[in-house]
Amino acid sequence: MNTTLAVPEISPLVLQMSPAIEMTDEQFFDFCQQNRDYRIERTAKGEVIIMSPTGSETGNRNFDLIFQLGLWTRQNKTGIGFDSSTGFTLPNGSIKSSDAAWIRLEKWHNLTPEQQQKFAPICPDFVVELRSPSDNLKRLQDKLQDYIEQGTLLGWLIDRKHQQVYIYRPNQPVGCLTQPTTLSEESVLPGFVLDLSTIW
Repeated sequence: MNTTLAVPEISPLVLQMSPAIEMTDEQFFDFCQQNRDYRIERTAKGEVIIMSPTGSETGNRNFDLIFQLGLWTRQNKTGIGFDSSTGFTLPNGSIKSSDAAWIRLEKWHNLTPEQQQKFAPICPDFVVELRSPSDNLKRLQDKLQDYIEQGTLLGWLIDRKHQQVYIYRPNQPVGCLTQPTTLSEESVLPGFVLDLSTIW
């Protein structure tokens, strides 16, 4: 049963940087390292988006989500998983992080060790976002759509508030499931089944 209390949505802080201030990828990485208490992203237009840390309950649900994905990743051995603190530089120049991500090994190994150390210039094959009670749904939907447009093969947006899951795939309409008990996608994540019973 979902016991989430009514919490007002909180919009992230959006800083208009360009053209007054232009940060290189290296400078933006350093900026994020100096402000580790925040989740920071950058749009393709150069806007810096600053979000507060997630609440404890959502963090607990996200931990379970990452645990399930991590267990499958270790057993499957075809890819590598990432947590919510990982930033990726997408082809359009934006830098985003998701609550969990997965990339095929051969794709990851095409990067140099130096690229892997920072905000890797790569688009994850799979991303998942877990909406917290204060997250704006439209902002997350736009974020998932951007991932798909930049090369992600599968995106799940889990809306605990309404117990719905939005499913994003390239060149397909966005799907929506209401109160599913599990999630899977054999074409991208063969054998992985996400149990939602501990996430709702």
